[in-house]
Amino acid sequence: MVMKNHLSLLALSMLALACATAVPAPPRADWKDVEAALGKSGSMQRGNVYKVGFPRTDLAVRVDDVQLAPGLALGSWAAFLQLPGHAMVMGDLVLAENEVNDVISALQAGGIEQTALHNHLLRESPRVMYLHFGGHGDGVALARTLRAALEKTKTPFTPAGPPATSIDLPTGELDAILGGSGRINGGAYQFALPRAERVVEHGVEIPPAAGMAIAINFQPTGNGRAAISGDFVLLASEVNRVIRDLRAGGIEVTALHSHMLDEEPRLFFMHFWANDDALKLVRTLRAALDHTNRAR
Repeated sequence: MVMKNHLSLLALSMLALACATAVPAPPRADWKDVEAALGKSGSMQRGNVYKVGFPRTDLAVRVDDVQLAPGLALGSWAAFLQLPGHAMVMGDLVLAENEVNDVISALQAGGIEQTALHNHLLRESPRVMYLHFGGHGDGVALARTLRAALEKTKTPFTPAGPPATSIDLPTGELDAILGGSGRINGGAYQFALPRAERVVEHGVEIPPAAGMAIAINFQPTGNGRAAISGDFVLLASEVNRVIRDLRAGGIEVTALHSHMLDEEPRLFFMHFWANDDALKLVRTLRAALDHTNRAR
């Protein structure tokens, strides 16, 4: 009996020590004030990421003979993270050429910095640019700055219609070949496939939902065909192996660049395009994915 009591006291002491020395979890935020400042609601994603989408449904963009669905390559977004004492925001804005510098000025005025400006597509008409950004500070102030920047564009703030429940694609086969579960969004079937590495910037872990996942999007174009776009998130050692597989399968590489400034490990983002048989394309994409350090 004495031994049993001694073990119980020892267990309680060890539990108390663990509680005293545990690193506190990041605070969970109530994003209602941020939502009000943005004028657009978002949703919670894994990793305590509050993500808001701003699809450019106002833009009629074509690549070759394909008119792009917003969910294929025209989705602006912002991801908010609550850190101890402040919030962080990062994201990507889809912009017409004549919107770019007014948006940059508005973001800079509110302390949100730019981390990349470039193309994601080739041969698109009209031309669109992609502006990546990041900022730290009060969450509501960041949201107000982002709203002011978006008001320099024709980005709609009205909610989209009810989500579609079906799409003209063999979604079960796509899921099985890629080894993930896609979702229907904005006229496309979207995959977000996380990498295995822990990505850190300025001492903060950036979850996959904040732009660190490999994005692969399919838009049906009829008769079993699909237009595909998105980006592979790659280490330097993976870049050319992925390029070789994409090109061998007839998929165009449309851009290769960075999206951030100080991330560890260093990452490269490779964008791609094709319009072909959906199952042929997904097999090529899977072969390319097998050269990456995907989370399993």
